[in-house]
Amino acid sequence: MVEKIHDRLTEMLDPTHLEVLDESHMHSGPKDAESHFNVFVVSESFVGQRAVARHQSVYRALATEMAAGIHALALKTQTPEEWTEQGGGMLASPQCMGGSKREG
Repeated sequence: MVEKIHDRLTEMLDPTHLEVLDESHMHSGPKDAESHFNVFVVSESFVGQRAVARHQSVYRALATEMAAGIHALALKTQTPEEWTEQGGGMLASPQCMGGSKREG
């Protein structure tokens, strides 16, 4: 699924930088679920867009993959200028405390 996400975002958003990390192991669910992903994408297509519009662009690009079982995406989206000025990298995802991960 990481490769599918990477390929689809590359095709649809033409990113200058893209990182996709499978974080499913940090969450409840079956082993090898491929359901939770952290995505950092830098694209010129985000220029002039607010965060919500950028995230909507990612969700539209991944509509097929979302329907196929992606449960959650942690998204960080930047323009190339923002990446140069602010630096960047993936957002740190919190540990899931739902389902089988809950403390007793």
